Amino acid sequence: MDLGTRLEELGRVLGEREATHAAALDRARKQADVLHDELDSALSRFHSAAARAGSPHLEILLGEPQIDDKHIRAVEFDLRRGRYRAIVTVKSRGVVTLVGPFRTGKTERPCRSFPADSESEIELALGDFLERFLEEATTP
Repeated sequence: MDLGTRLEELGRVLGEREATHAAALDRARKQADVLHDELDSALSRFHSAAARAGSPHLEILLGEPQIDDKHIRAVEFDLRRGRYRAIVTVKSRGVVTLVGPFRTGKTERPCRSFPADSESEIELALGDFLERFLEEATTP
């Protein structure tokens, strides 16, 4: 069997296996989009306040939601400033995980996971998570 045929067959097998997770992954994507929009809005306010206070250089980058680097059945996005990162992961099995903050190249800090339907708990933890990231990422 030639390489193209082998990979075509593997694509079919893996595609069929993962198709059973498509609806759950779509729900994870939608929840990641909601969390991303919330952080985008909050960061916009942070950037405006920092600039008004005389520090427009406190720029935090917010990555776009994408399939998670480690988990094929999860969606992630990150926050970045220099070597500092924090990651929000929404898994198709109904779990939201906040990773970090951490410095790239260093061991990731403990993660905090929540059931996807515990909105108030996620909201509170997301605020704490963002504050920790902003403090660490903007401290010389």
